[in-house]
Amino acid sequence: MPHRARLAKMDHHDVRRAYRRWAPVYDHTFGRIVEAGVRQAAAHVNRLSGRLLEVGVGTGLALPHYGPQFEVTGVDLSPDMLARAQERAHRVGRTVRLHEMDAGHLDFPDHHFDVVMAMFVLTVVPDPARVMHELARVTRPGGTVLLVNHFSVDRGLRAMIEKGFSRHATRLGWRPEFPLHTVMVSDKLHLVSATPARPFGFFTMLDFRKAE
Repeated sequence: MPHRARLAKMDHHDVRRAYRRWAPVYDHTFGRIVEAGVRQAAAHVNRLSGRLLEVGVGTGLALPHYGPQFEVTGVDLSPDMLARAQERAHRVGRTVRLHEMDAGHLDFPDHHFDVVMAMFVLTVVPDPARVMHELARVTRPGGTVLLVNHFSVDRGLRAMIEKGFSRHATRLGWRPEFPLHTVMVSDKLHLVSATPARPFGFFTMLDFRKAE
């Protein structure tokens, strides 16, 4: 039986503190690594339309890449990251509603969005299972939930590295040890596809459809 990692504990204070440090340099560090995956995910959903929610919008890296057929809303726990997302939206002429909000307690009605995006965020939140249930709740029946995330492995050198870094999760602001089963918790979301995300396949794009 595969080893099931115990998730490192994180709270909202840890997340806000970490991303206060990360916000000024995020686009030039982690943002450069994930940019290709962000473009890939946006292209994947641009065949759809309607109301789109990005949970963990961060500095708004994806905002320029969503098609004009979407009415975009973005939420994030970090006010420092949201300020940069607002600047980016203004720069690219994108109309977007941005809210400081806890992903585990989304202040939206049930079945409100056609598409819900969560990129590079599930490893950050204090309670990933609760967030997955919230993503399902606010998505309309038949709608799409798209995750892009790093998922850890059970064995080998990479597993050793992830396990070693996991003790620094609160300082890093994310969990290096984060197995796939952590997000497979909602019986309302059916996995349609799992695709390696660019540039190196270190991340995975999961496409879920909400039950009708």
